Amino acid sequence: MNRAVTFRPMRAFAPAPRRLAARRRARAAVRMLAALPAVALAVLVTSADVPAQATLSPVPGGGGSRAPAAAGRSLAANRSAVSDVPRLSADLLIVSHRALPAATAAAVQRLPRVVAAQPVDAAQIRVNGKFTAILGVDPVAFRQFAARPTADKKSLWRSVADGGIAISYTMSRDDRVPLGGTVRIAGRRTLGLRVGGVGTVGIGGVDAVISHPVARSLGFPLGNAILVSAPHARPARLRARIRAMLPHGTHVEQLAGPVPGMSKAGQRGAAGSSGRPGRALAASPGVALTRRQTSVMLHAALSRVGMPYVWGAAGPSQFDCSGLVQWAFARAGVGMPRVAADQARTGPAVPVSRLQPGDLLFYRTDPTAPGYISHVAIYLGKGMMLQAPQPGMRVQVVPAQLAGSAFAGAVAVAPVLATRAAASPVG
Repeated sequence: MNRAVTFRPMRAFAPAPRRLAARRRARAAVRMLAALPAVALAVLVTSADVPAQATLSPVPGGGGSRAPAAAGRSLAANRSAVSDVPRLSADLLIVSHRALPAATAAAVQRLPRVVAAQPVDAAQIRVNGKFTAILGVDPVAFRQFAARPTADKKSLWRSVADGGIAISYTMSRDDRVPLGGTVRIAGRRTLGLRVGGVGTVGIGGVDAVISHPVARSLGFPLGNAILVSAPHARPARLRARIRAMLPHGTHVEQLAGPVPGMSKAGQRGAAGSSGRPGRALAASPGVALTRRQTSVMLHAALSRVGMPYVWGAAGPSQFDCSGLVQWAFARAGVGMPRVAADQARTGPAVPVSRLQPGDLLFYRTDPTAPGYISHVAIYLGKGMMLQAPQPGMRVQVVPAQLAGSAFAGAVAVAPVLATRAAASPVG
């Protein structure tokens, strides 16, 4: 009897109709996000959609199964996955409900200014009881797209090639999953996978990678996504060309890289701006938060002080850093994306000298992906900020950290841009 895999369903990340008022669009985005995964990777499959499975062995005392080693690979062959490789940027993600035609990646790679197009298996599935975005990959090819410190970890990629799982730095730290430990993944069947590496790949919201054979054993649709490297292409033009050649229902999302203009100086506009100084743009009529929205959001955030940090939680009584931001802004009718990397795209960058209450502060705290935005806090004014810090701690008000190598910059949230980022998340 076919049984549906417990993946979250995916839907198009289309904005609400233009004729809706901005606040109505924001509220619609909040409702939509409640049912969406952190990244545009969720699928719904049944066992009828999945190819023949590799043989699995029981997990001792666990009632689940162990993942197969990479089918057809010897350890010697797996070592080819850990040789030195050039770095490729991850610029676009193509994702579908089901497997894409075999020739799609080759066709995309033939487009002008496309450097590489790498098929992956993509889904959001429960890991230790929490929905987690996972990619099924060929370690040899995918490794080139990872953040440099993670790409350089030969043992990590060897473990993936041999049937283990590599998890992000944040997942390991905040969900307290140690290197060498075991995670339980509930897909078409439950697998116990050894954590053979800890390192963030640097693609917003993706917290784990496994091999294609392991993804197949879990019921992932094979080859339903493609990572595209095109660092010199115009993103909007390339997305339009790719969309024209894809099956109906396939989505093309720009991946969050370094946010333009996000720096300590903050003089240039961030993503979504026209290059005008951040605070001036954020103050434009119809762009900035209203005084009431700011007040409601701040009061909501402050009401959560003392509540515990839990990785992956978004309220109302437990939070991680970006979950707290999303929850507080939702109280003011402003839809926000789920992860910090995407929340950095919700308005123009502003300089520290022009910070105002309600602005967001961003930090790069992940040593395995130094350029990746991994933490967010809310600026309260008078040199103070509110944050959900880390496991074992509670939502707190502390002096704002506005200097040092970890500080990435600040953003003045613009509801229109926030709604757009929430409706088309990449993290």
